[in-house]
Amino acid sequence: MKFTELGLDAAILRAVADHGYDTPTPIQAQAIPVVLAGRDLMAAAQTGTGKTAGFVLPILQLLSQDSNLSVKRFKPRALVLAPTRELAIQVQESVKTYGKHLKLRSTPIFGGVGIGPQTRILKAGVDIVVATPGRLLDHVNQRGIDLSGIEILVLDEADRMLDMGFIRDIRKILSLLPKKKQSLLFSATFSDEIRGLATGLLDNPASVEVARRNAPAEAVAQCVYHVDRERKRDLLIRLIDDNQWHQVLVFTRTKHGADALAERLGKAGISAAALHGNKSQGQRQRALEDFKRLKTNVLVATDIAARGIDINDLPHVVNYELPNVPEDYVHRIGRTGRAGASGEATSLVCIDEHKLLRDIERVLKRQIETRVVPGFEPDPRIKAEPIMKPRGSGSSRTAAAPGKAHAGHGRSGPPQPAKSSRKAPARGGLHHSGSRHQ
Repeated sequence: MKFTELGLDAAILRAVADHGYDTPTPIQAQAIPVVLAGRDLMAAAQTGTGKTAGFVLPILQLLSQDSNLSVKRFKPRALVLAPTRELAIQVQESVKTYGKHLKLRSTPIFGGVGIGPQTRILKAGVDIVVATPGRLLDHVNQRGIDLSGIEILVLDEADRMLDMGFIRDIRKILSLLPKKKQSLLFSATFSDEIRGLATGLLDNPASVEVARRNAPAEAVAQCVYHVDRERKRDLLIRLIDDNQWHQVLVFTRTKHGADALAERLGKAGISAAALHGNKSQGQRQRALEDFKRLKTNVLVATDIAARGIDINDLPHVVNYELPNVPEDYVHRIGRTGRAGASGEATSLVCIDEHKLLRDIERVLKRQIETRVVPGFEPDPRIKAEPIMKPRGSGSSRTAAAPGKAHAGHGRSGPPQPAKSSRKAPARGGLHHSGSRHQ
């Protein structure tokens, strides 16, 4: 099937072709006709499946068909709710990319930046708003937006929004929307809470599922290195140096851990930056831009901050610390191996994390290949310590083991290797949502 067979208008097809796409992904092929027909949709899609274009393209068409309608001050016609600033920006980029031959107006609305410029844009009038729940309600409270004219609503990554504690905000927003509207819900997994939300929101929805629940990317090669907690940083540096990795997304559990690891990598001569919720929007944007342009070789991120990051041909993901929730492992490694591209996911596992590893393998329904680097063999005398869920993680699920969180994962060890000099090749970058990404 080609995009030309999906019933999209010529202006949208031209924008799609401008970016080199001619064949839709499975989620696009199934979702686009449903949305164009005006039906509600409940879609299960992992990241990296092309789901963003799956709703952006038909929404652009549906709104552009009412050519006699002019934009109204503070009163948009379509609303996309996203869990993070990064994902909101990404969706907005897709709207601009595929709507460039149309006269529709759009804007992203998120926190971390001044509210005044956003209010001025809303006052001038836009057709599509892509928003995070908290900042959207700020505008509602200041009477800077009127949601009574919404014709199409999208809840993107609904499971993540619920995990982050946005359920009250979402229900408040839903109460402000007209009863008669088209609603689309996208989620990687369908928990009972998600199904309950869908029951109250969707009217006789079509159902689309393009990936097995919690299925990892097929093209991602996965391996585990067993190492003592105090030697993780040294092993990571060794792996980056020996394998000449030039673009690596590294996951930690905590903001402090991300900052500390990025600092240690920098001292070892590896260009690194941290990405987490305590960073300002400007800092987060600069970190992402530097990483995609390979000015920075390593981006150390927490799970919430990394949600929505989509980097073209990202070759390596490293779980410096395993997530407390096994499903988050699948989301993490889904940053690489997208749309048929190959990728590698490496996990550094200490004795504290053996139960977490078993939980992940149970979700994957297979064992992950184990490797040991000579000189980094685990010390059998070291005993496991409990791991506590990071404060403010936003997840309603409990950690692997209650107790005191240890603060020293890899913070000491042998002297660092000599600084290495590396020149990053010109490769990769953030790309728009088409047949290659969410």
